[in-house]
Amino acid sequence: MGNIGYGELLLILLVALLLFGPNKIPELARACGRAVNMFKKGMREGLEEEKNPEPKPKA
Repeated sequence: MGNIGYGELLLILLVALLLFGPNKIPELARACGRAVNMFKKGMREGLEEEKNPEPKPKA
């Protein structure tokens, strides 16, 4: 799995173009980029919290 060649990638892009149209593709790409950046930021914050855990207040 994970062996996507040029032919498959071209087919996926063609289907996306047909489904969403040429005007929506840049908006979708931007939204995907933002989502990936937010995911990476969350992962970094999670790793920092693991390294430096906050002490829990005693009840």
